[in-house]
Amino acid sequence: MKSCLMKVCRLLCKLLTLPLHLMEITGFYGMYKRVFPLLAYNITFSYNDKMHTVKRELFRNVCKFANTDGTLRLLEIGCGSGANFQFYPFGCTVVCTDPNPHFEKYLQMSMDANKHLTYDEFIVVSAEDMKGVEDESVDVVVCTLVLCSVRNVHRVLQEVRRILKTGGAFYFMEHVVSGPSSWIYFLQHVFEPLWYYLGDGCSITRATWKDLEEAGFSELHLKHIEAPEVTLMIRPHIMGYSVK
Repeated sequence: MKSCLMKVCRLLCKLLTLPLHLMEITGFYGMYKRVFPLLAYNITFSYNDKMHTVKRELFRNVCKFANTDGTLRLLEIGCGSGANFQFYPFGCTVVCTDPNPHFEKYLQMSMDANKHLTYDEFIVVSAEDMKGVEDESVDVVVCTLVLCSVRNVHRVLQEVRRILKTGGAFYFMEHVVSGPSSWIYFLQHVFEPLWYYLGDGCSITRATWKDLEEAGFSELHLKHIEAPEVTLMIRPHIMGYSVK
């Protein structure tokens, strides 16, 4: 009964988003990509405030993967407006990538506010094909709230392994699908068609931990958490790191 209700409600939601679907087909939705960075930048402050302790725990041992001379080269996939910069260790060099060039203005604001880091470059590139980033060229790769919106998670993780040095680490934090018996699962599947457009391609029904388990890393340190005080439908999260 619950499954049938979910399908009916999802269909209704799809019908409501039909104008947005038509905008995407005709190219008008592309204008939203200019607005989305501003929305993401403003949401960052609230999200970081609620997730401060969680992010501090996630990145607490990043220095473990520094070189013998103390240097650390870190690449962030889907850096957006630089929401993670404050949590990175003093002196590390950061390479930023994002497929949306309109983030650069807000990224610069975060750079100006986090002078403890050295910034290398901002590369406009998709996570599935990070051309321009050499093989085994970085010590750490970071990806938070990004795998929900890429087209091919498996391909992204292949790229992560390609650019990471042997012994390097991939840090991640992503919202994921809830357990099938929960009402959050119900809501996620009903509202996903609308969330896709509001979140610039974001999916709220991915079991991303399965992709990480199958990615071929030598170590995987992963845990499931309930993100405190964030929107109900994205409360289930995974966080941790993998070692190449």
